[in-house]
Amino acid sequence: MKNSPIIALDFASAKEAYQFLTSFEKSLFVKVGMELYLQEGPSIVYKLKEMGHDVFLDLKLHDIPNTVGQAMKGLARLGADLVNVHAAGGTAMMIAAREGLEAGTTAGNKRPSIIAVTQLTSTSELQMQQQQLIQTTMDESVVNYSELAKTAALDGVVCSVLEAKKIVAACGPEFLRVTPGIRIADGAAHDQVRVATPANARILGSSHIVVGRSITKADNPVQAYENILKMWEEHT
Repeated sequence: MKNSPIIALDFASAKEAYQFLTSFEKSLFVKVGMELYLQEGPSIVYKLKEMGHDVFLDLKLHDIPNTVGQAMKGLARLGADLVNVHAAGGTAMMIAAREGLEAGTTAGNKRPSIIAVTQLTSTSELQMQQQQLIQTTMDESVVNYSELAKTAALDGVVCSVLEAKKIVAACGPEFLRVTPGIRIADGAAHDQVRVATPANARILGSSHIVVGRSITKADNPVQAYENILKMWEEHT
């Protein structure tokens, strides 16, 4: 699984996504979220893998353990490199998700890595406390979910850059910290709350970063990607 920045393909159709990718002459690590997957289905994952890209299938499954386990068994056949669930589903659900992936992975192949969403980077601590009624700090909530994910033998979590170091301390450096909410220094935060630059993400302990509009909406997406990659790699 590549360690390069993950580009969020937040497009309405496969045609738009493929058109965007034609500008790049290298294989990338790309994210397919609900918007694109629900429009195009499994074919989008198959095609991206045929094109040589690593794929993060970002569907954030959250349901009863049996349902999530069976869904992951099916998703394992698509060939994605990384998939996820919501940690709020609990340890039993996360275990079922991992076991479903293992059962669905064809013999001789490595199962997709699986991570758990802790708190969305669009969620503030005040919102978490008032609307989710989680009466801890954001750090405590995210670290707790991370520890549950590690107990379930998942490979890591989705978190914000701001919690990454605490997750390393609690779960070890091999436990993935995939961080959305990445913006260049003069970029708009849009609907994200807990954001950081690529350089800060590396310094503060992210293992992978997810970048969307700072690349996909740039006047020159290839140059924007290369700039972000340089900022990320300078602090390796």
